[in-house]
Amino acid sequence: MMRSRQAALALIAFATFTDIVAYSVAVPVLPDLSRRLGASPTTIGLLFASFGVTLLLLSIPTGALSDRTGRKLPLVSGLVALAAATLMFAFETGLPLLFVARLVQGAADAITWVVGFALIADLYGPHERGRVTGIVMAGASFGFMIGPSIGGWLYEMGGIKLPFVTVAIMSLVAAAAIAWLHIPDTHAQREHVPVGAVLSVPEVRSCAAAVVAASATISMLEPVTALYLATLGIGPARVGLLFGVAAVATTALHPFFGRLSDRLGSKRLTIAGLVAGALLLPLTGRAWSFESALPLYVVQAAGIALVITPSLAYMGEATSNAGIGSFGVAYGLYNMAWGVGLLGGPALGGFLFERLGFARLTLVWAPVLLLVTLALTRVQSIHTEDS
Repeated sequence: MMRSRQAALALIAFATFTDIVAYSVAVPVLPDLSRRLGASPTTIGLLFASFGVTLLLLSIPTGALSDRTGRKLPLVSGLVALAAATLMFAFETGLPLLFVARLVQGAADAITWVVGFALIADLYGPHERGRVTGIVMAGASFGFMIGPSIGGWLYEMGGIKLPFVTVAIMSLVAAAAIAWLHIPDTHAQREHVPVGAVLSVPEVRSCAAAVVAASATISMLEPVTALYLATLGIGPARVGLLFGVAAVATTALHPFFGRLSDRLGSKRLTIAGLVAGALLLPLTGRAWSFESALPLYVVQAAGIALVITPSLAYMGEATSNAGIGSFGVAYGLYNMAWGVGLLGGPALGGFLFERLGFARLTLVWAPVLLLVTLALTRVQSIHTEDS
């Protein structure tokens, strides 16, 4: 069983790494490809956004299905779908196929992350989940860090087909390995729980709200930070370096934060991460040069990373504490909450940036994040008193 758990963890880490590489490898490639097919900037934006449509629609149904059928078949299917989506990018025949590929890619992302973390929750107990989710998130951060570089390098070396064919091969290797892996049939040992029963748990809803807040903050910062740094005379190359250094830092910190959440409690660390993110956020608006922005942004990224890994463990803990074994639905809700933040954060951040500027935006966003955190702790304390 131990060897089986370790193999499952390694394969889930590889699957999520591959998924992130597939997502990020498109960053330097798709805009150029879309322009060559006659797409306007608006159409390119819609192409990127279409990823989130299937992610939001399928996260909870996919989790519920895996609770009923087991984890292996959905995982293998999701990775095969990811391979199919990347091959569509490689052998595109027009914009409609690119949109289909992006939608399939979003569906594959939903399946891989939801079912992958549900499997981890099946195999690892509450006092181990922080450590193992930290390992998976470190791999995902590394994938996000190197994906655009791999995409651009392979694109220049072998044209449009090479980066996507490479990712398709990685996806099929992961699918074959998971198909070969023996996964304990834990779904047969528990009753099937309706989606509504999971959503009715206050702690589950609190975790989902924390995820929306963290995701919206991260996605809000990505575009407006680049715009703000441009006003300081910092060019795209240095902006990319700043994001890259932050990714290196979070890659190293995820396993540490995971172990820390096992020791101190995942809920406690999730709340601490939100508070740290809120307190550190206004500092990013005080940068005056690249040298000053680099440590400020890295520290801010570390504060947000303090939410991500513990919150993944927190979702599993909240579900099991409620006596529910439906981890698939719970992590489907987690993924859906992340998607909501990704869709809402950039739009709201851009709107406020135009009207307030970056420094004032951070000053407005930080107390709202603190109020959300206070509301979450209040809900949890009320729930504790009632129980």
